[in-house]
Amino acid sequence: MKKASSIVVILLFLCNSLNATEIKISSLKELAKYASESGHTITMAPGVYKLTDILTPEVIRERSARKQYQYINFSGSNNIFNLEGVEIELDTEIRTLLNPPIHSDEFIITGSNNSFFGLTIRCVGKGTSPGGTVLQVAGEANILKEVTLHVAGSFPYGYGDLFGKGKQKETTIKHSKHSGLLVTGNDTKLYKCKIYNRSFGHCFFIQQHPKNVYFEDCYAEGEMRSTDDILAETSGPAFDVNFKTWTQNREGDYVVTPGYMKSLCEDGFRTYGECENITFKNCIAKNTRGGFELRFNKARLENCETIGTERGYWVGDDSVVENCKGDANYGPLLFVEGSRIKVDLIVDSAASDRLVHALVTIQGDDNTIVLKSDNGKKRKTDLPILIGYTHPEHGEAMSPYSEAETSNLNLINETHMPIKIGVQAKSSTIKTNGEIVENKGANIKVSKR
Repeated sequence: MKKASSIVVILLFLCNSLNATEIKISSLKELAKYASESGHTITMAPGVYKLTDILTPEVIRERSARKQYQYINFSGSNNIFNLEGVEIELDTEIRTLLNPPIHSDEFIITGSNNSFFGLTIRCVGKGTSPGGTVLQVAGEANILKEVTLHVAGSFPYGYGDLFGKGKQKETTIKHSKHSGLLVTGNDTKLYKCKIYNRSFGHCFFIQQHPKNVYFEDCYAEGEMRSTDDILAETSGPAFDVNFKTWTQNREGDYVVTPGYMKSLCEDGFRTYGECENITFKNCIAKNTRGGFELRFNKARLENCETIGTERGYWVGDDSVVENCKGDANYGPLLFVEGSRIKVDLIVDSAASDRLVHALVTIQGDDNTIVLKSDNGKKRKTDLPILIGYTHPEHGEAMSPYSEAETSNLNLINETHMPIKIGVQAKSSTIKTNGEIVENKGANIKVSKR
């Protein structure tokens, strides 16, 4: 299947190459020039290029005055950009000096039918972004292959979403986010793209309801920090608000609770709203808040994996999760929130000393869920599968679970993990090799697996 996808990329590459003018460049000034033209094949000499070479303080003042907040706008169409070995060093202080409005993106592709091969963008410096994204793909039918982003430049960094996400009235610390790659254009395809996120913001995310977005062999990585380490601080933003959180813990208090692990970024792969025909294939999320947070959206995942996330997969109506894998080291592996969902998921046997309260929560109707052990290995620590239960508030691991209606569930549990069935679950079939520790449901048919 990988070979077939690679052939498609090559064919698209060749199609875009027809009648294209071949041009060799060796500066960001030239890249910006040809980014606005069409019908070219542009090959850039490998090397590290500093954005400050073209965005000097004088140029920044001029751009700010005319409200030009993008660094480079790839507005041309039918181009091929060969950028293998090219790295753009993005000084985040530029963003601070430009002082753009919220959600202003930095590099943006507004043209269509372009192909980008290679390119690394690396954030340096101590500037911050007011909610912007390093790269947005807004035009139609663009292909990105082996594009890598090293993201930094948010405030505060080091707490994840413990103190809010930005606009919510419950937020206790005002955030300035900086995210990685945003897709808003139809028919966007990403192959072997990677994001290393050291910023509070998303890695890959989709907004404005684009159709036919495809990810293959993409990788998203954040980093984790224990709540114990956060509570040990004796100064800084968290200390200044007495560690007051925006969500309550299981005791009903709004305070950081020891024993948990937090991702310092947001989600690895995220969708907003209903996006038609979204596919993730052979993609990995590591140490992100959510691995694949695709709620309220029909999506298809094949051969994907989550490693050390706060929560692995969060899926909604009509989604398909096929032959995927993940652990529950730092939080639940799966939230099922919707109906007609099909899941085939392998549970990694790894476990940590962090507090985790569930392996899976399931709500909704007509769902088929198959949970398997990794090579037959039982997870080292028991975690319950909760049927007829919701995710915790905002997905926060420290927060309590509620109950919700669940019916016509077909669950096959091959993990040896225990199952707890809530009072709002009904008319379901369960085959399990794990113990039923509680069954308050109605018309639940249980058999040994």
